[in-house]
Amino acid sequence: MKLFSRLYDAVLRWTQHPRAEWLLAIISFTESVIFPIPPDVMLAPMSMTQPQRAWRLAGITTVASVAGGVLGYFLGYWAYDAIVIPAVEALGYEDKLQQVSVWFSDYGIWVVFIAGFSPVPYKLFTVTAGVMQMAFFPFVIASAISRGLRFYLVAWLLKTGGPTMAVKLRTYVDRIGWAVVIAALLGYLLYLWQR
Repeated sequence: MKLFSRLYDAVLRWTQHPRAEWLLAIISFTESVIFPIPPDVMLAPMSMTQPQRAWRLAGITTVASVAGGVLGYFLGYWAYDAIVIPAVEALGYEDKLQQVSVWFSDYGIWVVFIAGFSPVPYKLFTVTAGVMQMAFFPFVIASAISRGLRFYLVAWLLKTGGPTMAVKLRTYVDRIGWAVVIAALLGYLLYLWQR
C-alpha cells in the first residue's frame, strides 16, 4: 500500500508553496504550545529540496519555536487552571504533565535543554516551566540553544543529502513508514504486556 509515498508527495508539494516559510513558522510556533505535529515534518523536506535555504529555514523554525515556547511559558504562569488544565485533559497528557513536573523538580533548567532537543513533546515543558515559575531568561536561553541545535542539525543533515536524497527517500518511504508503524505497535503491545 502506497500510503506513505502519497503523504510524502503531499508534504513536498506544501514545501514548494509560495507561503511555505510562513506555514513552517506557524507550525513551529504552535507546536511549542499545543499543536501535536513537530516542525521537522516541514523543515526536513524543505531543507532537502531547497538546500541553499536550509540555514534560513532552520533559523525561522528556531525563532518561531522559541516564541511559541514563550507563549507556553506565560500560559503556564498565568492561565494554568483556566486554559492549560482543560487542554492537557483534552489531549490526554495528564500523566505526562505530572512526570514533567517531577523532572523539573529534579533537574531544573537542564530538563528544558533536553526537551528542546529531543522528540519529547516540548509544549509540556514550556507550560510546566511557567507553572513552576522557572526564571524566564534562563528558560528562553535554554530553549533557544536546544531548539536551535535540533533544527540546525536537521537542516544540515537534509541539506547534505539534497535533492538526490529526496529521490532516494521517495523509493523507500513506504517501507520506512510501515516499519515505523509496526515498531510502534510492537512497542505499545510490549508496554501493555509489562503493565
